Amino acid sequence: MMRFLTAGESHGPGLVTVVEGLPAGLGFSRDGLVHELARRRMGYGRGRRMLLEKDELEVLGGIRFGRTLGGPVAIVIRNTEWAKWEQEMSPEPGEAKRPMTSPRPGHADLAGMQKYDTHDARDILERASARETAARTVAGYLAKALLRELGVEVLSHVVAIGPVAAPPEPLPGPGDLTRIDESPVRVFDAGAEAAMVAEIEAAKADRDTLGGVVEVLAYGVPVGIGSHVSWDRKLDALLAGALMSIPSVKGVEVGNGFASAARRGSGAHDEIHFEGAAGFSRATNRAGGTEGGMSNGDVLRVRAAMKPISTVMRPLDTVNVVTKEAEKAFRERSDVCAVPAGGVVAEQMVAIVLAGEMQRKFGGDTVGDMQSALEAYRKRLASF
Repeated sequence: MMRFLTAGESHGPGLVTVVEGLPAGLGFSRDGLVHELARRRMGYGRGRRMLLEKDELEVLGGIRFGRTLGGPVAIVIRNTEWAKWEQEMSPEPGEAKRPMTSPRPGHADLAGMQKYDTHDARDILERASARETAARTVAGYLAKALLRELGVEVLSHVVAIGPVAAPPEPLPGPGDLTRIDESPVRVFDAGAEAAMVAEIEAAKADRDTLGGVVEVLAYGVPVGIGSHVSWDRKLDALLAGALMSIPSVKGVEVGNGFASAARRGSGAHDEIHFEGAAGFSRATNRAGGTEGGMSNGDVLRVRAAMKPISTVMRPLDTVNVVTKEAEKAFRERSDVCAVPAGGVVAEQMVAIVLAGEMQRKFGGDTVGDMQSALEAYRKRLASF
C-alpha cells in the first residue's frame, strides 16, 4: 500500500518526499507535477512569498521513462531562496544570530519550544510551516494519478471564507476543476466570488487574517472502500485524520454531519431504492458517501474548516520565553487568507487516503493488475 514521508524545513535547502508502495506502470509527468504544485500557491489573499517560491524539482528515484518502477519514488523540491537562509539554517555546529523568542498565539511555537526544550521558535516553526504541504503535494499528485487510472476523480472548492458562504448546491462535477481554479478564491458559485474577495480585502486593510471552509469531492469511488471491522480501517476516520493533519485545519465534516446532528433520524439518513439494471441507489447523499466506515457508491463529500492564519500583521500579545516579559508576537511574511490553497492540499490528502485504500482492496504490483481486480469487483456488484 502507498505510504509517504516528507522531510525538510520551510527555509532549508529543500523538501524531500519519498512515496513507497506505488504499483509499477503509473504514468508520471514533470509538467503535471509542476502544475499541481502551482495550484497549491494560488488564491486571492496570498502574500509576496508565493511569487518568490519556485518549486524546482529533481526526481531522485523510482521513475524511468515517465513510468513508476514499483520501488520508492523520491523527489526533492529545491528552495530557490536557500542562499539567503544558509547561515541561519545551517546544519553545521553554531547558533542562531536572530533567535525567535516571542511565540505566536495559535501557532506550534510555544508548545513545540516547551516540548523540545528550545528557546528559539525557529526550531519548531520551520517544520510546522505550511510550506511542508508542498512535499505532500508530490504524494498527492501521484495518488491522484493512480486514482484516475481506476476511474476516480478528486477535486476541491471553497465553500466559505470568513462569514461569506457559497450556496451548498449545486455541487461541482468532475469536469469543473479548471473552472474552479480560474476563480481567484477557487469558489464554484460565481455569485459568491466578489463578496469573498471583498472580505479578504477588508481583512488585509485591518492587517488581519481570515479562515474558511473547503469541500473535497471524490467521484467514481466504488462501494466498499474502507471497512467496518476495526476502528483504524474506517474510511471516514482515515479521511478525518488526514484532513486534520493539515496546518490550520480545526474541524472536519463528512456529508451533512453537523446539520444532521440537529435533525431527527427520519430526515438525516439516505433512503435506499433499487432500480433494476441500475441497481441500488439513494435519493439523497446526507451521509457524504460513507456508511459504517465504508464508501457506499455515492459521491464522497468531506469538508475541512481552516482557522485564520496565526501570523497576523497586527501582532497579538505574547511573552518572551527568555525574559518572561510581555511582548508582541514576531511576524514574517504572511498571507491574509490561504483557504483557496488549503482546498488544494485537502484534495491531496483525500486522494492519498483513497489511493491507499483502493490498493488495500484491489492489490496488484502493476496498474493493470489493479484495473483487472477492480473490473472483476464491479462485475460482481452488478449481479448483487
